[in-house]
Amino acid sequence: MSESQSGWKDLFSAENRGSAITLSAGVALYATNSYIVITILPSVVQDIGGLAWYAWNTTLYVVCSILGSALSARLMRTAGPRGSYLMATGIFIAGAALCTVAPSMPVLLIGRALQGLGGGFLFALSYAMINLLFKESLWPRAMALISAMWGIATLVGPAVGGIFAELHAWRWAFGLLLPVTSLFGLWVWRILPKSQREKQPEEPLPLMQLALLTGAVLVVSAGSLSSHGLINLLGFVIAVVMILILRHREFTANVRLLPRNALRRSSPLYGLYLVMSLLIIGLGCELFVPYLLQHLHGQTPLAAGYITAAAAAGWTLSEVASSGWTGRRADNAIVSGPLILAVGLLLLLFTVPVAFGMPWLNISGVVLGLTLAGFGIGLGWPHLLTRVLQQAPEEDREKAGASITVVQSFASALGAALAGTVANFSGVNQGDAGAANAAFWMFLLFAVPAFLAVWIALRSVRARQRNAGVNETLSTDLSQG
Repeated sequence: MSESQSGWKDLFSAENRGSAITLSAGVALYATNSYIVITILPSVVQDIGGLAWYAWNTTLYVVCSILGSALSARLMRTAGPRGSYLMATGIFIAGAALCTVAPSMPVLLIGRALQGLGGGFLFALSYAMINLLFKESLWPRAMALISAMWGIATLVGPAVGGIFAELHAWRWAFGLLLPVTSLFGLWVWRILPKSQREKQPEEPLPLMQLALLTGAVLVVSAGSLSSHGLINLLGFVIAVVMILILRHREFTANVRLLPRNALRRSSPLYGLYLVMSLLIIGLGCELFVPYLLQHLHGQTPLAAGYITAAAAAGWTLSEVASSGWTGRRADNAIVSGPLILAVGLLLLLFTVPVAFGMPWLNISGVVLGLTLAGFGIGLGWPHLLTRVLQQAPEEDREKAGASITVVQSFASALGAALAGTVANFSGVNQGDAGAANAAFWMFLLFAVPAFLAVWIALRSVRARQRNAGVNETLSTDLSQG
């Protein structure tokens, strides 16, 4: 049996199977809900209005996911594995129920915020429990399994959202989540233990850092509602200032959001977090793809949803394929991934805003561009996440697990906010010409973070290789001495 097959067999052994299914199912709910909403949003806006608030459906969802991610460790300590998952499931159900009956966009946004909080708990708990439930050799496989749930979401989410959107019954797409999530709660009750084996010490919440992190996203989102460039720029500048204050706070505060010294430039975690953030921000423009496909290319909601899901399919494919790589192959995946993402975004730049003579050729280019974009993110993703856990100090391992979803959620929310800013400023709501203009600037500008991630990933990998070389030399000298 190959090493790859053995790794997956160990993950689904009798000892690990129940835990693996539970963690991955929680993320599957989070991911499927994301693709259902992306698919039905154009229909929702057509029914209850609120196009200017389009990006806020993702922004509020992910901002509240950040809060859930940051609070997950405390929830685990107080409620235990079973109780924390059940509480997260209950909050998620409440959000889905409110979205089902929402008469207006503001009410829908409240429901989305509740879904985000519950989903953030589910998402963060899955990553945080990996190092508690599995041995270190299985971490990359577990990371890949959890991320593979986004692949499942690409099949289920667009189908559910697209079918109900075409039936003009988008509320039922939210309603369907109620019994499904309830069944997940019953599974959790049966599988997960009531309490942890080892009680972790209580730690105060980093309230200031959380306020700065979520505030930065909300400021950019608030600026996106205006069509005046000065207000858009002001929101972005304020957000940058808030992030710089947060960075300083992480150095001076006794209670931190991230592992110790993670934001120091000399720390290996600094480069890992930057690459993760830039990759996710680069895909932030994905939010508007269904809307653009329906308005510029005449695609149905179902077709637009599945075309958009090509990004998640590419991500899942590359992550599962590369999860067993080690050494230089893993280094190469981390460096080449952002470059592939950039190529995919540039291909979308030439296919989404422009309709060529043959529709099939144009849509093929869109599908290829989205697939490449997702493939580029997933290629090095399990290795980025595994190295975060490996590089974190031993006493910060639990914090490192939660930090993965905090950083990913923050980048996703910021990417959605920036996409909304570019879309509204470019005139996405001013007919087909405005939508085409928005698409052009969106894909052009979002390629910048991808290219920046290539440079930072290269520096991070080279620094790691130099340190590994130094450590190997020291080890040789000591053994000879």
